[in-house]
Amino acid sequence: MLTTESLTEAESQLAHNLAITLVKEDTDVNEVGKVIAYLRSIVDQPDAGRRFFSYLKTLVTNGWQIGHSGRTIGYYRNIERACNQYLQSQEANAQTMLKILGWAMRLMRYYKVSPIEEISISQSPQVEQISERQAEIAEVFQSQKFEIDQVLDATVLSIKGNKVTYEMLGRIKLTEREPKKAASLEEGQIVKVKITALKEDGTIKSVKFIN
Repeated sequence: MLTTESLTEAESQLAHNLAITLVKEDTDVNEVGKVIAYLRSIVDQPDAGRRFFSYLKTLVTNGWQIGHSGRTIGYYRNIERACNQYLQSQEANAQTMLKILGWAMRLMRYYKVSPIEEISISQSPQVEQISERQAEIAEVFQSQKFEIDQVLDATVLSIKGNKVTYEMLGRIKLTEREPKKAASLEEGQIVKVKITALKEDGTIKSVKFIN
């Protein structure tokens, strides 16, 4: 079972705030994974923290040369700004930074499928640790690979006109137009839906009722 015993309350807050900030700025989780890989490669060096922040600055400066899309440089800026804000205090302890970043990446996948209006950055020095339930769900979404035309079980949460809100995997909620099927569905009904589009980070963008 996944636990978060290795995170202190302060570290948990930093991971939460870092993840929320990056999700609200629509930052690509895969780019976060790349900077984590870099930090992991140098984490045992005595100046790893300083080198990490220098690396982020270099990404922003030279991102136009190495980016794979027009949005990549924006992702780099978001990551540098968020790390400067939430990890600068941990610069002397690269292992702690790596741990916080790892959890932030897991939580990004979790928060990307949570209603964004329910998510807020904690300003309090006392913050509830990431719950075991949150951690388990985050781990599921980190490892889950979705594909176009993949079929999932979904619960019909609500029906408003021709708009149907589905819940999949116990957490993912999406509202879709179902002009031909909405009238025949009932709230609480378990149905089959097909993935019709994915976001850049591999999470589900849209689904379609199929039975």
